[in-house]
Amino acid sequence: MTTPATAELLTVPEVMARLKLGRSTVYDLIRSRRLVSITIGRCRRIPASSLAAYVAREIEEAA
Repeated sequence: MTTPATAELLTVPEVMARLKLGRSTVYDLIRSRRLVSITIGRCRRIPASSLAAYVAREIEEAA
């Protein structure tokens, strides 16, 4: 079981690469709260579990 302290945190460029989306699209997903993120100092990080949940929701909606 992964705890929040050990969860993998992804950068915006890593999420862009995994979803094959542009930077503005990823920030739009964050802004619209469809993709959960946290800010550490001035750095934006997306938990890998949040990315997985987003993808699962999108697949469910498409089915």
